[in-house]
Amino acid sequence: MSTPKLLRGLHRLGHDVFRLDGPPVIYFDPWKLPAGSPTADLILVSHDHFDHCSPDDVKKVSGPATVVVANPSAAGKLPGARALRPGETTTVGAVKVEAVPAYNTNKFRSPGVPFHPPKAEHNGYIITVAGERLYHAGDTDHIPEMAGFRCDVALLPVSGTYVMTAEEAAQAAQAIKPAVAVPMHYGEIVGGEADVARFRELCEKAGIAVVILSLG
Repeated sequence: MSTPKLLRGLHRLGHDVFRLDGPPVIYFDPWKLPAGSPTADLILVSHDHFDHCSPDDVKKVSGPATVVVANPSAAGKLPGARALRPGETTTVGAVKVEAVPAYNTNKFRSPGVPFHPPKAEHNGYIITVAGERLYHAGDTDHIPEMAGFRCDVALLPVSGTYVMTAEEAAQAAQAIKPAVAVPMHYGEIVGGEADVARFRELCEKAGIAVVILSLG
């Protein structure tokens, strides 16, 4: 399986934060962006938690033509944002945006109360750019819906605590079968290099290529 072309323009900026330089320039969950970051054509925000929905960072990379798409709770914090619920799609220029579910099945803030409950309508996103598909999972566990996702590149959280563990993320990668899996949700708040190494080990045993992006 060949390496997806869009991987060449993908930058990991920390935590769950990515920028895809196409053109267009697309940000996922911008947070703690460095000064001088390129202006976005499209910004996708998965949910309203502070480390994913940062109005100041969204403003920092927004220009007159920037389109912001967010789940309903995050859209309420971002003036002018286009609200999208799991299962809904929209098109921004030549980019197709599909919102997909993101929720916890076994990570709880208190007994029976997930950090990311299904009813909160948090999003992952699958975008199609120039015929290739990229999946940003958002904050989620390995959920049944993933068996129906198809993408060339899958950005998957690996840290545990609030999201999938490395083992669960590897299981998700096996369900999705991307050409390339990229770990995220580590290095800030929770998660570290050991999670990344374990994820890569398990994925490669299952025949799934893993690319670990350096910051920047």
